[in-house]
Amino acid sequence: MKLVLTCEHGGNYIPKEYKALFINQEAVLHSHRGFDLGALDVFQNLKPIADFSKFSTTSRLLIELNRSLHKKNLFSEFTNKLSKAEKQKIIAQYYKPYRDAVEGVILQYIQEGETVIHISIHSFTPIWKKVERRVDIGLLYDSRIPKEKDFCKVSKAEILRISNNYDIRFNQPYLGKSDGFPTYLRKQFSENYIGIEIEINQKYSRNNQMADSLKTLIFGAIKQCKLE
Repeated sequence: MKLVLTCEHGGNYIPKEYKALFINQEAVLHSHRGFDLGALDVFQNLKPIADFSKFSTTSRLLIELNRSLHKKNLFSEFTNKLSKAEKQKIIAQYYKPYRDAVEGVILQYIQEGETVIHISIHSFTPIWKKVERRVDIGLLYDSRIPKEKDFCKVSKAEILRISNNYDIRFNQPYLGKSDGFPTYLRKQFSENYIGIEIEINQKYSRNNQMADSLKTLIFGAIKQCKLE
């Protein structure tokens, strides 16, 4: 069994050639819209137990790495006005190298007869449309796939065994079957692929770092699940 770890929204970097599109937009870039606060910190903490890991620090406002190419929100309101040729350039420089690298490694592992657990680390804003989200850790998966459902059940049980201080829920605050990188990869690898997104409440993030207790908790749970 191989563990592939990714973080699609690790930072809010805007390449120099596109900075003009984001003049006076520092507040947006540093908000949850610009990147997943604290997600890269959790990713780095999990990295030692991964067989392969990859992250991006390019802002999702340049291009959304966790969306399929045909989706309308692939480009933000800042980049959607670019020409088709310029969009294709961004796809070629920032989108495809990242996604192709991850997909290629997964293909290699599966061809070697391995089962791949792909865990994608994300975080979410605690308040959405003026409503508080009452979840601390979300485990996102496709409920139609027994292996993914079982992995999340075991992960939740392991987290609660270590500590019951957090509210852990399945497919919240988003549905695991919605468009995303794991959803795309499920279609490429119908066998021996388990795609899980871990969503962490940003209320635990301070200066882009998650609480140590939460990181330790997730590390312990994933490590144990991998061993099993």
